[in-house]
Amino acid sequence: MRRVLSCLTSFSLLTALTTASLQAGPAFTDTEKAGIDFQLQGEYSGDLGSGDDAEKFGIQIIAQGKGKFRVVGYHGGLPGDGWNGEDPVRVEGEFARAADGSIKLEDSHGVALLQNGQLVVDLGKDGSTDGTLKKVLRKSPTLGKKPPAGAAVLFNGSTEGTDNWQNGQVDEEGYLMPGVNSKQRFGDHHLHVEFRIPFMPEDRGQGRGNSGCYLQGRYEAQMLDSFGLEGKMNECGGVYSVADCPINMCFPPLSWQTYDIDFTAAKYDSGKLIANPKMTVRLNGVVIHEDLELPGDRNTPAGPLQAGPEPGPVHLQNHGNPVRYRNIWVVEK
Repeated sequence: MRRVLSCLTSFSLLTALTTASLQAGPAFTDTEKAGIDFQLQGEYSGDLGSGDDAEKFGIQIIAQGKGKFRVVGYHGGLPGDGWNGEDPVRVEGEFARAADGSIKLEDSHGVALLQNGQLVVDLGKDGSTDGTLKKVLRKSPTLGKKPPAGAAVLFNGSTEGTDNWQNGQVDEEGYLMPGVNSKQRFGDHHLHVEFRIPFMPEDRGQGRGNSGCYLQGRYEAQMLDSFGLEGKMNECGGVYSVADCPINMCFPPLSWQTYDIDFTAAKYDSGKLIANPKMTVRLNGVVIHEDLELPGDRNTPAGPLQAGPEPGPVHLQNHGNPVRYRNIWVVEK
């Protein structure tokens, strides 16, 4: 056991040092200090067109650092709130913020002016308004969910909760920091965890608010600032090396988000694997993986425990970014 814990600690420190050295810009954890780009970034929703031609539309505006932005549009509404599943309209060009804080978004689809918390859209570029999309701040329906009777409460927002973790530490706000493993180990179980991704607008890919939640210390449900991305297996909601997301339910950074995961452990008979593990994953209240079969003969990359019949811990990965956690509990099955 001591050897395993030593390996887990060494792995977390090495990962943190490697990722920190690749960080391109600042990491904000306070909305009051995150700046105007953070205030403009986010989700916008409303109707475009009029009469029978009116259509609900969702827009995600993603900060790229130093006053530049990307745009993704969804027919029917935002992911999880009406999106009809059609390929999103991705405007990959970076749009610069004007001195007055407004942004003019323009491409072949039309033109929109982002100002005062709303998007005024002209689809035909004829100068007439085809609709106004207002900024929305969504919350997971399971945010703040209380543990049921008999649940193992691993962290409830107090320093006393750190005793439930190997190497458990909290920040100045009282939130659990990454690079920890629950002392209690689990077989079949339901896990609820709330997490907050930092705002790192100048960073990209795996360097942008990276962590991971490992079931049994073996199978990773990725945590990352994947707001407005495609939902790949290495993005938030993806199961690393196993499955992409059919829908990207990642909220903007600095939002509190939720994972609710039902995990069924691998089954063994006389040391032989007879059934692979499975899990159903809800990200921000929406099912993104249902009875997803996991590899029973290996862990997902960077999992601190190898596949096997023994119960395992909840592992919250330290990837060098200030991801934070609260309200973590498990119901054993």
